[in-house]
Amino acid sequence: MIPRTPEPEELMDRADQAEAYAAADFSEANSLFIELLTGAAAGDPGARVLDLGCGPADIPLQLAQRFPNMHIDAVDGAQAMLDLADRALDGLPALRPRVRLVCDLLPCAALPSHAYDAVISNSLLHHLSNPALIWQTITRSTKPGALVLVMDLARPDSVADVDDLVGRYAADAPTVLRQDFRNSLFAAYRVDEVEAQLAAAGLSQLRVDSVSDRHLAVSGRID
Repeated sequence: MIPRTPEPEELMDRADQAEAYAAADFSEANSLFIELLTGAAAGDPGARVLDLGCGPADIPLQLAQRFPNMHIDAVDGAQAMLDLADRALDGLPALRPRVRLVCDLLPCAALPSHAYDAVISNSLLHHLSNPALIWQTITRSTKPGALVLVMDLARPDSVADVDDLVGRYAADAPTVLRQDFRNSLFAAYRVDEVEAQLAAAGLSQLRVDSVSDRHLAVSGRID
């Protein structure tokens, strides 16, 4: 079993990284995330949603289009990612009043406390050398009964498994994206490690499941 190796840098804030990430096809993973979210929510995730680590905001924009009463605060620490999200919003002007882009780092102290019906996050956890920050932010931001969905990569068992996943899902990707994916797999947490994080944060009511050959998901509602 390979040990976790933190990524060389936590933020994807170089323009070439952001552009490569935005140009890549993450439709399969994004569709899985939205499927898990709507299933966990039994339909509508709520009127006020916080997305941590939104990247170029593909998921917030899809959710805002699907749920016309939803308002989303989409947070990312990389301005280069939010610039791409802002560009995407230029093509969807009707969504601008309901999608707010926020450049901030966890724990996002400027966000309102206990205000959100749902907190979501896709592919942020493995970037964090201190994963307690995401769970602290979720605890502080959510209303009682709020929905939580955090999906991320899960660290494979061996280097050979990492190589197999990179070859399967990023063989034709630009070099920068292929290397980022490889780094991310080594930096990802395992199901048992995330369960320990939740226990330490007082969030044992949330469950952790393997949801694909490379993803885990944390889901449930805040007590």
